[in-house]
Formats: sequence, C-alpha cells, structure tokens
Amino acid sequence: MNQLVRSRTICALLARLSPGCTAEQPLASLSAQLTSSRDVAQLQSRSTTVLCVRKGDQVVIMADGQVTRGSEVVKPNVRKTRRIGDNVVGGFAGATADAFTLFERLESQLEQHPGQLTRAAVELAKQWRTDKYLRKLDATMVVADSKQSLTITGNGDVLEPHDGIIAIGSGGAYALAAARALIDLPNMDAHAIAKKAMSIAADACIYTNSNFTTETLHSDSASDAGAFSSSSGQPI
Repeated sequence: MNQLVRSRTICALLARLSPGCTAEQPLASLSAQLTSSRDVAQLQSRSTTVLCVRKGDQVVIMADGQVTRGSEVVKPNVRKTRRIGDNVVGGFAGATADAFTLFERLESQLEQHPGQLTRAAVELAKQWRTDKYLRKLDATMVVADSKQSLTITGNGDVLEPHDGIIAIGSGGAYALAAARALIDLPNMDAHAIAKKAMSIAADACIYTNSNFTTETLHSDSASDAGAFSSSSGQPI
C-alpha cells in the first residue's frame, strides 16, 4: 500500500515529463524515468566547455561553439564568451537566453559597484537564489577581471579558484586537468594554455567542438585598467 502511494506521488511529479504514466507502474520504473529525464535536461543545458586561465598579466576565457540538443548538433559557431562592462570578461554554460539575462544583471551590479567584481557577483548570486523569477534560470557563469576569476551558480555559489583556472560544462574536467598540467610551462602564456587544453577537451567530449571563441584581458601591473582583445565566433 505504501509503495502504491509513493508511486502515485512520483507519478504526479512525472506528469509534465511523462503524461502517460500510471500509478500501476513499478516504483523502480518511475524512479528510472525521473532520473533519466533529469539527466537529459542536464545534458541539454551543460553540453559545452568553457575555460578560464590566468597566468602572468593575461586572463583568457575560451569556449567552444557547439550547441547540442539531444543527439543533434544544432549550431557549431555560437559565441559563449562576452565582455561585461569596461574591465570584465565572461563565459557561460547553460541556456543562452538565461545566461544573457544574468549577464545583464551582473552588468547592472557592476555599475552600482564599479571595480568590485566579487561584491557584484555576490549580489547577483543572492538575487539569483532568492528571486522567484531568477531562480528558474539555468546557467553557470565564469567571470574575470584583472585581479580575480569567479564561478557563479544559481545555488548561491561564488567560487574563486586557488590556481587561477576555472572550467565548466560537460568537457570541463578534461580542460581543467589539461590546463593544470600546462600552467607551469614557461614557454606557454595563458592563451596558448587555454587553446591546447580546449583542444584536448574537444577531442574527449562529444558535446564540445574546436570552433573556439576567446575573450582576453591584459592587466597592467601598474594600473587596474587592463586591455581587451577578442577573437572569432559569431553571436547566437
């Protein structure tokens, strides 16, 4: 009897995902459907690779250009990196429209707190977690200025790496491991490290291609200003 009640409860949760489910289905079957649906949704929203590398006076955010829906490559040349304000670069994994909305909110926070990326990121994370509209947005953001690099998530996390390297998305683990292996090589700058690491991720992850877009920030040790450069890619 308890199993039937539990089955009906899970069936109600699955109603939007599987309208045809019935309470007579075994609990294990319903749980498997629920897990499968979550896995598919996660793959759809995280099927990309974004890498941030900081070395010397250079900060690079590089992303692939592939958009995947299920087993289909929808577009190979989407731009997932962008500039935010005057001295910040960023990249995202997840739903594009959601990420653009969050970037606009972050830019607004930076206008209120100029030169304070951490404070702006914390304020955005608070809004993202508590606002009834924003908390439905599905994306993960990587942002950097001349001083620090941060990961921002909808769970309220604002994380700064200990080694200046951040990677997100389905190929993030490959890119992160490769970048950490290359970071101490004296003949490679941040851009060279990012490109090599992203190439390794593209070879290993089927949701990542080699059509990379880049935002680069060159910081001046005598000034907080910094200079931008960008390369390749097309807007979505």
